[in-house]
Amino acid sequence: MPKATPTATYDDVTLLLRLYDLRREERMRKARDWFVRSFHVASMDDIGKICPMGSDENASYRMVVSYWDMVASFITTGVLKPDIFFESSRELLLVWVRMEKVIPALRESYKDPHYLTNLESVAKDYIEWVDKRSPGSYDAFAERIRNIR
Repeated sequence: MPKATPTATYDDVTLLLRLYDLRREERMRKARDWFVRSFHVASMDDIGKICPMGSDENASYRMVVSYWDMVASFITTGVLKPDIFFESSRELLLVWVRMEKVIPALRESYKDPHYLTNLESVAKDYIEWVDKRSPGSYDAFAERIRNIR
């Protein structure tokens, strides 16, 4: 049985539970479901085709990505300790797998080199954490996510 993370606090757990509750909200569930099933992009053109501006799909895309970047910001700013988050929130990595290739183009398009840097930073730390515990498991996870259709 894995050893409990000694740095986790009651506040960390409370925040995690609140974040989980937010993910259960009806509109967010719909957005997450769409993102998992349908958001397969390799370029800005793909984003425009899959979720054009003003569409429900675009709202879902923005809702999911901004939610996970916000959660990541809690970790990068020290509000939430990474280890407790990493134990229970692998969905952030799903979003990273789907977004990784298009983030550079989005940053260029938006003229914002910091766009989604919280997501990127936490995802990279998370990958390192996962692979330290179980070498190769991130690659297997990412491959499963890429094959969801």
